[in-house]
Parts: sequence; structure tokens; C-alpha cells
Amino acid sequence: MRTARSTPKAREVPQFSLYGEASRPDNAESVHIELIETRSRIHDWHISPHTHAGLFQVLFLMSGHVNALMEDALWEHDGPVVITIHPSVVHGFDFSEEAVGFVLTVDPHIVFSLGGGDAHSDIFSPLFLRPMAIDLAREPELRERMEAMLRLLIAESAAPRTGHALMLEWLARSVMLLLARLEADHRSAELSGRGEFELFSRFRTLVEAHFKEQWQVGVYADKLRVTSSRLNRLCLKLSGQSAFDFAQQRLILEACRKLTYVPSGVATIAYELGFQDPAYFSRLFKRHMGITPKQYRRTNMLE
Repeated sequence: MRTARSTPKAREVPQFSLYGEASRPDNAESVHIELIETRSRIHDWHISPHTHAGLFQVLFLMSGHVNALMEDALWEHDGPVVITIHPSVVHGFDFSEEAVGFVLTVDPHIVFSLGGGDAHSDIFSPLFLRPMAIDLAREPELRERMEAMLRLLIAESAAPRTGHALMLEWLARSVMLLLARLEADHRSAELSGRGEFELFSRFRTLVEAHFKEQWQVGVYADKLRVTSSRLNRLCLKLSGQSAFDFAQQRLILEACRKLTYVPSGVATIAYELGFQDPAYFSRLFKRHMGITPKQYRRTNMLE
């Protein structure tokens, strides 16, 4: 496997619109996807250093090897790995001949135009603050979900139908959202320490499995072999909530889902969620949501 070749001088770095095109047509779509092997094979698995004017790129190497030149740094990675690239970053690749994966290229509005001014409007930015390599080797389920979406993107690109542009954008954002979640988890692990983050992840898994049983914090702590006070400190540090409030929020989320999508009565839903007293369930729900379960159902009832 040869190494990536040295970066050409700045004035010599070619600037491509997409993954090889020198200019972008006026009617170009905001999302482009292709297989790594589609373009790399015809270039002897070598992509010379270049940039993409105003376009963000994400390389998904599912298997094989890549030597990636990122500005002046040479990265060597085996798949599965994801590499994110800002438009200004000079980059080039040398792939092994068995390399398999995808190259996703998107317009800035896919990255920045979620809008609303809320906490989610800038959710993709951390992926592109600097070139980033995200290892997927320990995330088999996430990798499968991403690959399924990427193959749907390939299929949609090949056979456009009604709502083609919207479908491309939704799928591209869905893939990037999975990446953003993983990157956020990595940041939390770095800030809190890997051991603490793994403990919190185990707590989340237990909550997901047992929230309907309404375990006390002490039960969760016993299962995790830690004290209740340590579990509470950890939850406050990583989620901003106590362990009790974290579990309660999951219970209320399930109540909201059932009130929206399940036609059962409020009392039946209360029993299904582990409440022996439907009136207590209604009071708890109102304390969290500001309205009663019946009012919530009327407001959110599907037509």
C-alpha cells in the first residue's frame, strides 16, 4: 500500500465542485453520493490532494485501508472509519484495492439550515470544526444503520422520483445525525473519562429496559454496583439531571408516545406504565408536562 503523496503548493491545489468535477452545474443537487470504488478504481485507487469549494464531505470507509492526507498530516486507517472534511481542507486519499465505502458530499445548507435557533440548529457543526476520523469498529449496530441509509441514498440518486431532493436531504441529514450523536458521545467520554461514560451508558441501558417497573435509584445503583450518591453525581454531570429525574423523563416520554399513538384510555395507559393509581399518574404527568394526559391527547391527537 503506497502512502499519500505530498501536498502540492497552495496555488497548485485543484478545487473541485464534487468528487472530481471541476465546475458545478447550476441545477446541481445539494446532496451527492457515490461508492469509493466508483472513482478510485479508475484513478488507480489514488485521489490527488484537492479541495471542494463550499462543499462538505464525509468519507465512509466500511472495509479496506486508506492513507488520508489532511492538510500536512497523514492519517492511516482501516475500515470501518468515517472521515469528515471541511470545504477549506486540502485532502487526498490512497485506498487499498479492496476498499469499500461511500463518499457523501453536501451543500452548506444541509449542514447549517435546520433553523429555529434552538439547541439543534447547529448540531452538525462539531463534525466539521476540524478534520475528524471517527472509528466505527466498536459500533456495529450504528454502522449497520448508517450503511443502510447510505445504500438508500445510492438507490435514490440512481432512480429519482417524486420528492427526490427532499429524500436525498432527509437521508443525508439522518446519516449525519447518527454521526453527530456518536461524536457527542465521544466528547462526553473525553470530558468525563471513559469509565464514567461507560457507567452512564450502562445506566441508560438499564433505564430503557426497566423504566416501566419504576425502579428506585437504589435498585439501579445496586445493579451497577455503585452507590446511589455516585450515580446521582454522574447523571448530574453528564445529563444535567439526577438519576431519578432521568428515569422519570423516560417514563413521561413513553406516556406521551402512548397518548399520541395508542387509543387506550388514560387509566389503561397508566397501568401499562406501572402505575397502580391512574390519578397519581395524571398528577405526575401534569407536573412534568404542564397539562393533564387528556389535554395532551387532545392537543396531539393524530387526525
